[in-house]
Amino acid sequence: MNEETTIGANRQTEDRAPWLVLIYQLPPKPAYFRVKIWRRLQVLGAINVKNSVYVLPRTERTIEDLQWVRREIEDGGGEAAVCEVRFLDGLDDGQIRSLFQAARDPEYRELAAEAQGVLDRLGMNEETRAEATAHLRRLRRRFTQVSALDFFGAPGRAMADTLLNGITRHLTPTPVPFAGDPRAAFRNRTWVTRAGVEVDRIASSWLIRHFIDSQAVFRFVASSNPMPAPGEVRFDMFEAEFTHVGDLCTFEVLMERMQLDDRALRSIAEIVHDLDVKDDKFHREEAAGLAMVFGAIITAHTTDEARITRGGILLDDLYRMFGKRDHLARCPPPRDTGIEGLSFPAFWFSMFNEQA
Repeated sequence: MNEETTIGANRQTEDRAPWLVLIYQLPPKPAYFRVKIWRRLQVLGAINVKNSVYVLPRTERTIEDLQWVRREIEDGGGEAAVCEVRFLDGLDDGQIRSLFQAARDPEYRELAAEAQGVLDRLGMNEETRAEATAHLRRLRRRFTQVSALDFFGAPGRAMADTLLNGITRHLTPTPVPFAGDPRAAFRNRTWVTRAGVEVDRIASSWLIRHFIDSQAVFRFVASSNPMPAPGEVRFDMFEAEFTHVGDLCTFEVLMERMQLDDRALRSIAEIVHDLDVKDDKFHREEAAGLAMVFGAIITAHTTDEARITRGGILLDDLYRMFGKRDHLARCPPPRDTGIEGLSFPAFWFSMFNEQA
């Protein structure tokens, strides 16, 4: 490509219109079809600038979204067109961005008011920790939904986020300071958790064995509130020493209480949070694929020992991928559970062969 062609291509990219406009006309009947299309556009976060004219910022995702709406309108007997536009007169870009912000601000204010109410009730002991935790999870999910449509950073977002973080801090007990390494008090222990382990307990078991107690023994119980024997530590169960706090999953609580400041572990913690709490707080793109992998492990293996071994192989590989490649080499190998420690690819081939 010569210089002139390159300059032309760059100019074409720079000159691309920043907005998409959907222009449509619907048949007079059925009446519900008009409401259906209106709701569809609300879900996408589109702004109505004139009758039957809606605007979205131009992205690959919004192009596809509006093309589907156009097809739906045409399939319903209407007419529609999706256009890339640049506003030259009347509304300018700043005014359109303000319209998008104004659409999200009331939703953030509603979230903030509800979050403030939770904080106030917690302060007056009018709401239990369990109730506040449930409220926080619901508010986090709603915050994620609103944020996904907040294309231009509405002013109300910061206050809503601050109040939600305030609830999390209020529900997170202040850790008792340790004079030395907080892990020292939790070595050579038996760690007790609920049977039928899934993502948070699988990941927490891996974290315990590799970063807290290399000689950990795990006991899996049917009861949700067993009395611990001397030397036992409970996790991810009712009234356990380590369990969910606020919107933190057990893996995150263990990291915080054990003062594990590790970037690779934080990445894994965010994935485990999104999979376990299901509030999409961290928007980890790896979560969807790993949900399928953990689901396959849980389906293929009925014993808890097998699940934490298989899950541990996956987490070893994730940890190395996220950067701390030397730590696991220094850790003692996990206790033998009778399941061969395969590499991750070999593990998958073996699992599929077992099912064949």
